[in-house]
Amino acid sequence: MARRRSTSAASLTPPAPSDLELADLLRLAARVPDHGKLAPWRFVVLQGAEKDGFVGRLEAIAAADAQAGKLTAKLGKLKAPPLAIVVVSSPRSSDIPVWEQTLSAGAVCYALLLAANAMGFGANWITDWYSYDPSAQTLLGLGPDEKVAGFVLIGTTSEPPSERARPDVTQLTTHWKPAA
Repeated sequence: MARRRSTSAASLTPPAPSDLELADLLRLAARVPDHGKLAPWRFVVLQGAEKDGFVGRLEAIAAADAQAGKLTAKLGKLKAPPLAIVVVSSPRSSDIPVWEQTLSAGAVCYALLLAANAMGFGANWITDWYSYDPSAQTLLGLGPDEKVAGFVLIGTTSEPPSERARPDVTQLTTHWKPAA
């Protein structure tokens, strides 16, 4: 885990994980904490011609916006990688708080990153305008209570991922003590 890095989406190239590796990735990602055993998330796999078609439809959505150029440019991150797995947060009716169910969906995104890296692939977890845009959400088939937790982009790294500054955890950590 100390060597985990997000790979630039633009540097993710074919080959993508095979069908068998993809099945393993999804199975491993589903092993996250999930209070109540609700599986409050689901996957939408985008690859090949279907991914290209999805991006083409997003381009049409972007073109109709006042910031068309900016929105279209942001699609570059989604175009380059050969595989995108959309993790959809799908809270269930339960006594388990929605917040905990949402955290479980975030854990799925991170588990996908770790599993892809462990298999020797590069990966990047992103959200962008198409994660929040109502038309893009409809295109993905999201229900009224669903949200995109992330697009996890996976491929072969064409360049080593760079390190970035990491937070000083000592500045972010306290040890609780009872009041005197």
